[in-house]
Amino acid sequence: MVESWVNSAEILGSDLPLELSGTGNRRAVLMGALREAVRSGRLSPGTRLPPYRSLAADLGLARNTVADAYAELVAEGWLAARQGSGTRVAGRAAPVTPAHRPRTPERPSRPVHDLVQGQPDPAAFPRTAWLASARRALATAPNDAFGPGDPHGRPELRRALAGYLARVRGVRASPERIVLCSGAAHGLRLLAEVVGGPWAAEAYGLPFHRGLLASQGVGTRPVGVDRDGARVGELTRRDRAVLLTPAHQFPTGGPLHPARRAAVVDWARSTGGLVVEDDYDGEFRYDRQPVGAVQGLDPEHVVLLGSVSKSLSPALRIGWMVLPERLVAPVVAAKGEREQFSSATDQLTLADFVDSGAYDRHVRRMRQRHRRRRDQLVAALEQRAPHVRVTGIAAGLHAVVELPPGTERSVVRAAAWQGLAVEGLADYRHPGAERAERAERADGDRTEGAPADGARDGLVVGYATPAEHAYPEALEALCRALPPPG
Repeated sequence: MVESWVNSAEILGSDLPLELSGTGNRRAVLMGALREAVRSGRLSPGTRLPPYRSLAADLGLARNTVADAYAELVAEGWLAARQGSGTRVAGRAAPVTPAHRPRTPERPSRPVHDLVQGQPDPAAFPRTAWLASARRALATAPNDAFGPGDPHGRPELRRALAGYLARVRGVRASPERIVLCSGAAHGLRLLAEVVGGPWAAEAYGLPFHRGLLASQGVGTRPVGVDRDGARVGELTRRDRAVLLTPAHQFPTGGPLHPARRAAVVDWARSTGGLVVEDDYDGEFRYDRQPVGAVQGLDPEHVVLLGSVSKSLSPALRIGWMVLPERLVAPVVAAKGEREQFSSATDQLTLADFVDSGAYDRHVRRMRQRHRRRRDQLVAALEQRAPHVRVTGIAAGLHAVVELPPGTERSVVRAAAWQGLAVEGLADYRHPGAERAERAERADGDRTEGAPADGARDGLVVGYATPAEHAYPEALEALCRALPPPG
């Protein structure tokens, strides 16, 4: 909100003399006053500023306004925040003469550090083991592997996946129920074409997936998410399908509660609906027992989607759908008469990689590596920012760093100034979630004991992506971008 705001008296209650005047929003006016105080020398390097709560009370401002101003000035280099010593004027922010305007630090043109979720470290790809499997696969490949491809996918890989998924994920499927695709997105596109809409989707999830369904003419309706996962009691008979991440809700973390797993299967049976289970990181569990796939509860009403994008590399372009029997023929027909999307030689190589045990060994190695990185993240936050809480860490390749209400946008901007690429929770929130919440509050209809799915402030921190040598510096940049304790 733009307004003319003038406070010509100096504010002395917090021993911080400021003259506040200007036109614009209050955060911008406060930031301008603080910069001028540093620039003129009234606030010398090393001067400790009052806690943002105290300054907010003295100035008659909202706490979030002052917290955001502090965070942005820390990011710009005017202030420095460190746990235990509060917020101080940065040592390099020395006063200058009025004739010389200080240069505002330029935002890095491209990120130096990457904590965006979504992919493993490319350097961790098991090249030697993969090459050995490729040699064996090519040496023993039948001649028809080099002809027009079957849209079902190579039978060797479908057999290998049927055994692996039954053993590791509790999936109930014969190879004939498995159709290979080029990844989860490709599988979703095919299912949207065959099943039609509308679909329900978790209130927090990948916007790419929602956009993909929309491009196929399938709208999505948000279903709330709380500490027990998706609130599947909100599903209706109108919903043709529901897209879920039951093993590890993306991105908030945590498995779908057992009672809700049973309830969503009951919904599918009673309505003829379809549960689409995105098993995007099913192999990576650290501090809890593995959670089996919902598909194992009812193979005729659940589709399991999986791929090697998180476990091996998104460059391989190999995924799978474990389908109810009634959907196999329609999905294959939608895919086309020939395999157009996934290399037959890559499929044969992956089949050997699974059958030889190399895939299990790689997953175990990566599970140890990801757990170590997760522990480094937790330790860094405990030491540098104990006032923030990190959640969703029992599984997966990312964690959520919870932030004080109203600070997410400023922290993401502060991270960008630090050269750090990281995303906020708001990036993953369904655009229809706010409307659903208003209706829920008006009806007074909420699951007993479950918090409403209000907008949350937080960062989605992908700890699998950086190279090994770059990870400590990425964590340092993250800690510098976080708001000071209130």
